Amino acid sequence: MPDQLLYAIEAGLNGLMAGVLYALVALGFVLIFKASGIFNYAQGVLALFAALTLVGFQNGQIPFAHLLNAIFGTDLHEFGWHLPAIVAIVLAGGVMVLLAIVIERYVLKHLVNQAPIILFMATIGMAYFLEGLGDIMWGADIKKLDVGLPQGINETIDSVTYNAFGYGFFIDNLDIVASVVAAALVISLTIFSQYSKQGRALRAVADDHQAALSVGISLRFIWVLVWSIAGFVALVAGIMWGSKSGVQFSLSLIALKALPVLMLGGFTSIPGAIVGGLIIGMGEKLFEFFVGPMIGGATENWFAYVLALLFLVFRPQGLFGEKIIERV
Repeated sequence: MPDQLLYAIEAGLNGLMAGVLYALVALGFVLIFKASGIFNYAQGVLALFAALTLVGFQNGQIPFAHLLNAIFGTDLHEFGWHLPAIVAIVLAGGVMVLLAIVIERYVLKHLVNQAPIILFMATIGMAYFLEGLGDIMWGADIKKLDVGLPQGINETIDSVTYNAFGYGFFIDNLDIVASVVAAALVISLTIFSQYSKQGRALRAVADDHQAALSVGISLRFIWVLVWSIAGFVALVAGIMWGSKSGVQFSLSLIALKALPVLMLGGFTSIPGAIVGGLIIGMGEKLFEFFVGPMIGGATENWFAYVLALLFLVFRPQGLFGEKIIERV
């Protein structure tokens, strides 16, 4: 097999792995949009906030330490203990549920049946507020996240491909774990959305807030539920991205890469988020491999958005999105 083809296959496989990480972020967008018709601009910041909280709990860091030290002249930093990863994850998940309750009580409750643009602007405000809150609570320095996930080259894949082709493929163990987790999330969320009573209520709320209220659906409960689930998905995405590149405030920008994923897969499809992520991830790697050297490289920065633009022109609802037909 020609060397160039082997390199292309390796690039494509790594692109699929990267696409899974994009899809994990996109899942949070889909959940919120399906339940409320809101494009949640704050989803990337939720992943950042969840990862910051997890690292803070795990390292025994005192929340708001810098603020307390500045006000009272103290020298507080850490409690002096380190929590096991699983305990820290459970506590961070609890914080995300508490955050969902706060968002519903102090933001969403007052915006029932408002225009979508009002709800969208509210999520922009929440994004900047949570980013600032995370900075004040846990500090702005880059943090290392280690919850025991395997990282580095997968020796089995390397040896098998070397024996078969004379060239070992570099596939990161963390990317494989992320793929398994993403698959489990998609299956679970799809079953929940399609077959549970709460899942059907989510779709009813998204169609019409007032109609859902009129048939006895608790809008407040549904919003707390869906924001809690989106917070859990954000925590998972934060763990994967934080383990890969460290917990830093640029992590919130992964939401921008999720936009093309949503445009390809559809804003209302959970499986579409995964398929869109895989297409974007593999497409940008292969495009960079084949076309990048001809035009100066750095095509991964814009390829996804150009592909999304083409979809907006020819299939605006995405591959799996619901085509909306309105009578006039």
